Amino acid sequence: MTQQHPGARLLPGERIDDLQRGGLRIIQREDGFRFGTDAVLLADFASPRRGERVADMGTGTGVLPLLLSARAEGTTFDAFEIQPDVADMAARSVALNGLCARIRVHAVDCREASKIIGAECVQLCVTNPPYTRQGAGLVSPQKTRALSRSDGEGCTLGAWMNACARVLQNGGRLCVVFPSPRLLELCDAMREAHVEPKRVRMVASGMDRPPRLVLLEGRKRGRPGLHILPPLITHEADGGFSAEMRRIYGEP
Repeated sequence: MTQQHPGARLLPGERIDDLQRGGLRIIQREDGFRFGTDAVLLADFASPRRGERVADMGTGTGVLPLLLSARAEGTTFDAFEIQPDVADMAARSVALNGLCARIRVHAVDCREASKIIGAECVQLCVTNPPYTRQGAGLVSPQKTRALSRSDGEGCTLGAWMNACARVLQNGGRLCVVFPSPRLLELCDAMREAHVEPKRVRMVASGMDRPPRLVLLEGRKRGRPGLHILPPLITHEADGGFSAEMRRIYGEP
């Protein structure tokens, strides 16, 4: 649902969308990258705990901190976004929702996060890394979409996981949503960063369809042992949302 808000500072081509979660709203561009179901699934999977400090690497428009802020009281967030204009949009969404005391948006490369907030200072790190390797597949001609969807600026998946690990406390959790065909690559990158994969869930659009996404949680310096959860099926045979997706979206 799109709406206008008299107190929001909107730039040309921007709109305010209702997140359908406790009155939360987000500013997005019509012609730029907008959050999708993957972010909503990750917010549900991550399950922050009361009072935790959370880092979001590559926050985009800030949807993950906004959604997670409604899931646990007392949580605070540091959100990192390399694109200054997108980071500004995220910061304005935070202000629109009156959450500046809980969510800080940093317009810097996520690899600089530990220099900004310190090393080993968060209990939970969430991230929706670029899905496509640089040079693999088609890259969007729009810079915002390209940076959001492809490894860029020399930041490989391994560098991304290392950046997450640097801000995580020992025993802290790293929760990621990623394309399922790259699951082994993701596990390798996590383990190289001393984050042990602990919990995995495949996401498929139907019972007879192959998974397209994977939700993975790792623990920094955790012991080996992977818990495989039942698959998350997003749609029924008639094309409507499954019961679990209705729960995730807060629908009756």
